[in-house]
Amino acid sequence: MTKIWAGAIKDADMERYLEIRITESGKVGEVLRAEAGLTKRQISQAKFRPGGILKNGKQCRVTEIAVPGDRLQVCLEAKGIDSKQLVCPDTSSFIERGKKQLLDFERQELEEGLKPQKLQILYEDQDLLVVNKPAGMVTHPSGSHYQDSISNLLAAYFREKNETTRIRSIGRLDKETSGILLFARNQVAAARLQKQREEGKLQKKYLALAEGDLSEANDSVFWKEIAIPLAPDPENPMKMTISPDGLLPGSRNAVTYYKNIKSFGNVTLVELQLETGRTHQIRVHMAGIGHPLLGDTMYNPSTASI
Repeated sequence: MTKIWAGAIKDADMERYLEIRITESGKVGEVLRAEAGLTKRQISQAKFRPGGILKNGKQCRVTEIAVPGDRLQVCLEAKGIDSKQLVCPDTSSFIERGKKQLLDFERQELEEGLKPQKLQILYEDQDLLVVNKPAGMVTHPSGSHYQDSISNLLAAYFREKNETTRIRSIGRLDKETSGILLFARNQVAAARLQKQREEGKLQKKYLALAEGDLSEANDSVFWKEIAIPLAPDPENPMKMTISPDGLLPGSRNAVTYYKNIKSFGNVTLVELQLETGRTHQIRVHMAGIGHPLLGDTMYNPSTASI
């Protein structure tokens, strides 16, 4: 069996390599696909990077034969900016813009006597960064939140470490929602995590307090399904709404599963899991079945009036 070692960080500019020791003969490209799990596109991108694919320390073609004892190195992430043809979703633009904005925000906090937000890192390695997002903070700069975002805090974090790195967020959370955010630190990690999400191997679960007693509708063993299409609210571009017949403009299929954890009379703690990932899906679905979430100022009228 081919052995695979996690790549080493060459320097502070975060070049990321995957190292493979060959135990069975085969073409380099075939080994990278079969043993390292790289796609044809990822291998093609690596070829365009300086020192992208090396065999025993020398540049090689993917059609070359690798034999037992050979050592392959693949550059998963080049320092600086990759070729413009290598387009991939990431948060690099937010981070670059956030460097200056974070300094302004920190200065404003000191002037106003506010407590600066701190980045809570739960786990970090060469491929992943796992962050705890508090309620009230956005994931990426948007609208009026160009300074107080997780992306800005990440910019400051890597700036303090004197590292240049490109991160990709694997999903996001609404501003009002607290929880774990997952970031990939290179393109291959991002692609694998996204594939795991599509295959259902990587799942997110949520806990929420919903109005009403759901103990009769569901118990702590069985999941209950909400399968109601969602669409942008025609009367409010900031909101989503249920579209039971799927005829509203922009309607998309949406499926949410929930189960009762514990009922407190007129409030129920529920666990939720998504099959689809629509904007505000949990909040709209729960409000749509008559059990809006506590603290949801957008979809819960009783909360909004407090």
